[in-house]
Amino acid sequence: MIAIMMAAEAASGAKEAAPFPPFETWHFPSQVFWLVLLFGTLYFVLSRFILPSIGNTLERRESSIASDLDEAARLNEEAVDAQKAVEVSIAKAHAKARETADKARAKIDKTIADETAKVDAEVDAKLAEADGRITELRAEAMKNVATIAGETTEVILSKLGTKAAKRSINSAVKTALGDG
Repeated sequence: MIAIMMAAEAASGAKEAAPFPPFETWHFPSQVFWLVLLFGTLYFVLSRFILPSIGNTLERRESSIASDLDEAARLNEEAVDAQKAVEVSIAKAHAKARETADKARAKIDKTIADETAKVDAEVDAKLAEADGRITELRAEAMKNVATIAGETTEVILSKLGTKAAKRSINSAVKTALGDG
């Protein structure tokens, strides 16, 4: 309707421009009425329906967050306890492994000592036997040395053109060898 009035005024050729219609003072009472009515309705709808729903949602979220935090703290404590239990079991396993290794090392050391003693005894027995054989061979060789030395002395003296009694050659050989 206002548009029709404006069009009529423009067509009539009025020289003076009309003010902006919402700013005309005769519109203010109806504008204030509708402003109060709309804001009142908006306030009523917000206070009775929307804000309580938002408050309940916020309260539920806060409660859910608090319970989730409590659950997280409980699970964290369980995780810490489980970590401690794992560390204790690892320490026990290390101790048991160390004990087993020490027992195995002691057993191996004992076996090595026994084998070494056995081999040492065998070597000592062989050395004693070899010493005995060496002593026998030396004694027999020394008997032969005296005979050979006597015979060699006789041959050398005969080559030189002298002769000596067998008894004096044997006596000189024994003196030279340290037997007499």
